[in-house]
Amino acid sequence: MNIKRICVLYFSPTGGTEKIARFVAGELSARLEAEQVFFNFTKPEGRRDEYRFAPDDLLVMASPVYAGRLPNKLMPEYQAKIFGSGTPAIPLCVFGNRSPDEALRELVLLLEGNGFQVAAAAAFAGRHAFSDRVGEGRPDRDDLAQMADFAARAAEKLAGDGFPPLEMDRGEVGPYYTPLKEDGTPAKFLKAKPLTRWEACSRCGACARACPMGSIDSQTMEAVGLCIKCQACVRRCTAHAKYFDDADFLSHVAMLEQNYTRRAEHTILL
Repeated sequence: MNIKRICVLYFSPTGGTEKIARFVAGELSARLEAEQVFFNFTKPEGRRDEYRFAPDDLLVMASPVYAGRLPNKLMPEYQAKIFGSGTPAIPLCVFGNRSPDEALRELVLLLEGNGFQVAAAAAFAGRHAFSDRVGEGRPDRDDLAQMADFAARAAEKLAGDGFPPLEMDRGEVGPYYTPLKEDGTPAKFLKAKPLTRWEACSRCGACARACPMGSIDSQTMEAVGLCIKCQACVRRCTAHAKYFDDADFLSHVAMLEQNYTRRAEHTILL
């Protein structure tokens, strides 16, 4: 295939998904000798317009995994604004060291339904947004080596005249994962929002600028709209003033730290 551009589109509130997308795209670019173009789908302004890609583009689309699926508040926007015309694509999912569950299959099916030919796909483990202890240090050197190998094999496939559809289950996508508390019962924190330690807050506005949903007031620093628990405000706060104190949320984090510090494996489809 004659690929002229590698189009890298990502939703990445805390930067982990973007990092992996850029690494994989860089490896592909070196092998396919194609320029890279980046599309940041993270902020509201990056999601206003449709994105349409040509047959000689390669789309590398990267999304984090939320509760074992694509983020439910972003899924409609992915579906309504990202289109191909026989465009080859490599979907990537990044999960927080627990499991990708149905997310990768969901993203493959979405892209196939929107005019893309999926050449390869992968779900890579990264650090969990909720805790540095879950997926600590990932992606590490071994992870990057596996990503480079994935990109090399995908590039070899794309260098040919064409490729068959991926071999995978194309049945109905399963339900979202139910977050659990330490005692194994469901953790219900949909209404939880970040709070502020006002004695530490400098009113710099970093949290408001970081919020992918535009839900933090830039004057008051209060969370006034939809919160998807992405932790962007917590991780971007320069004074470490943002935090969550919802009991179910904290119990779920503790459960993750107890059960998911082992090294999760990547999922590769080629």
